[in-house]
Amino acid sequence: MEINEIQEEIIEEFQSLEDWMDKYQLLIDIGNELPPLEEQYKKPEYLIEGCQSRVWIHAQYDGQLITLEAESDTVIVKGIIALLVRVLSGRTPDEILNANLFFIDAIGLKDHLSPTRSNGLVSMIRQINQYARVFKLRA
Repeated sequence: MEINEIQEEIIEEFQSLEDWMDKYQLLIDIGNELPPLEEQYKKPEYLIEGCQSRVWIHAQYDGQLITLEAESDTVIVKGIIALLVRVLSGRTPDEILNANLFFIDAIGLKDHLSPTRSNGLVSMIRQINQYARVFKLRA
């Protein structure tokens, strides 16, 4: 499935809910489905700077596709990073770098996050893009 198709799927899931409390619950449920990150990746070098919560992102590159794994110590942020992993994992560096992550605005996520969580979201995206840039140089 293409990046934009996955984003459209996410938008549909959230649009079916009217109340933001229900949307937060969906976000929590999505985060709870995220496989736990191995302890070896819960180290400072995988920790995202600029997040109020602790968020770790680990990326692997097989020479073609980047696989992302992540975790957070808070349920809402874990849901946010789970959405980013869902959209961007299993992609080429160019696909990640050229992705227009329109689902974030379309589901109203940016409007319903605290300023610190919004900054954290930007930091998560920035780190994923940094991984993609580094892996692209290695290719």
